[in-house]
Amino acid sequence: MKAPPFNMMMAALALPLLISCGGDAGPAPVATTSSAPAPGQSAVVDEKSMPTVVGVAVGSPDHTTLVAAVLHVKYEDVLSNVGPFTVYAPTDAAFAALPAGTLDNLLKPENKATLEDILEYHVALGVFKPENMRTGRKMNMANLKNAQFTVEEDGTVMINDARVLGSVEAANGLVVVIDKVLLPPGN
Repeated sequence: MKAPPFNMMMAALALPLLISCGGDAGPAPVATTSSAPAPGQSAVVDEKSMPTVVGVAVGSPDHTTLVAAVLHVKYEDVLSNVGPFTVYAPTDAAFAALPAGTLDNLLKPENKATLEDILEYHVALGVFKPENMRTGRKMNMANLKNAQFTVEEDGTVMINDARVLGSVEAANGLVVVIDKVLLPPGN
């Protein structure tokens, strides 16, 4: 007995799979010559779920400078992933309080690594609610440098010298609004 051709065997094996998956395998993939990377996690549109930490910041009128810095170093996809993350989010007023020219200087291509270090110093891996912080607690941030918490007598939570103004839950963590830009040790 002669063996059936390979193509016929593959068709016979694929038929039950196609039927169980709804029949139509859809159009064949189209080869592209574009060298542009495909959009990442931040491009996913989901209007039913809670926003990610990036979505919370993008939706805040008080965090446009932070969002611009995150986009500048292309961290929007990283911070849109599962996490969980706690992002200590300085307000626009906090960025405006930096010495004149500081932000413009950080946005220069030659200072990208410094800006990345500063932004990473605003992210902790995990969810850390301000109400659970205690005086003296140290937190290792995403840039592997420690920040320290203080709880004042009136209950105000501080991270380094920044006052916690509030927090907003996100799908992949927590955004903690602060009134100063955190500068990593050594910057």
